Amino acid sequence: MPGSELNVCVSGALGGVGRRLVRGVVAADGHRLHSAVARREVGRDVGEVVMGAAVGVPIEDDLERALDRRPDVLIDYTHPALIRRHVDLALARSIPVVIGTTGLTDADFERIDAAARSAGVGVATGNFCLTAALMQHLARFAARHVPDWEIIEQGPATKPDSPSGTARELAELLARERAAAQTPAVAEPIGPPEARGAAIGGARVHSIRLPGSSPAVEVVFGARGQRLIIKHDEQGDPEIFVEGSLLAAARVQQLQGLVRGLDSLLFAEPDGRRP
Repeated sequence: MPGSELNVCVSGALGGVGRRLVRGVVAADGHRLHSAVARREVGRDVGEVVMGAAVGVPIEDDLERALDRRPDVLIDYTHPALIRRHVDLALARSIPVVIGTTGLTDADFERIDAAARSAGVGVATGNFCLTAALMQHLARFAARHVPDWEIIEQGPATKPDSPSGTARELAELLARERAAAQTPAVAEPIGPPEARGAAIGGARVHSIRLPGSSPAVEVVFGARGQRLIIKHDEQGDPEIFVEGSLLAAARVQQLQGLVRGLDSLLFAEPDGRRP
């Protein structure tokens, strides 16, 4: 358990969210920036790079070395190709993790949950923006009453993962809430099957990747004679993830296993279950 201060290792410290996290950790009461990991500006004080004022924490490019110095939590906003290894490194040292990076699958999360429980620590993942958490929370409730839905998500042309981590996680979580049978699909659809999107969690997920697009996720519920749309839009400000990430970093200290979604984290029991 951490002491009076929560010692935070930020991986991806010079990324769009990482820079804001560095500022957020430095400014937050009860938090201390333990280490800042990035591939650029190695050796420079991360405060000078990010805020123009030294904070006594040099940027380093070796996550293992940073974790060997035993931070209380790892917050990772890096890349889908890196996150599996980063989580494994932290759990091997029984260090809790907050996963802000997208691109993991349901199978990845099952493995991470088992590893976290074996290590006796918690892991939190999801979109840590408040309105994304509310979208997920409200959609879960709706899915218990309306069994038919599809998800549409969009992002810039440069976004590597399709669908987005937020959309994939939403699809997988909603599948667990369905209490009634879906409306049967057309037996022999006409046209390219790709036009119906990817099948995830028993529903269709559609990804849009275009220049000028900001991240957005909407879930469309359909019932006879009626429709419900719940949508989350991001406006290009990475600051929206900081408060939720720091809340997760503190809350995950009391958990064991994986908790998916900020809404789950807010209401999770000590063993990671939802009430």
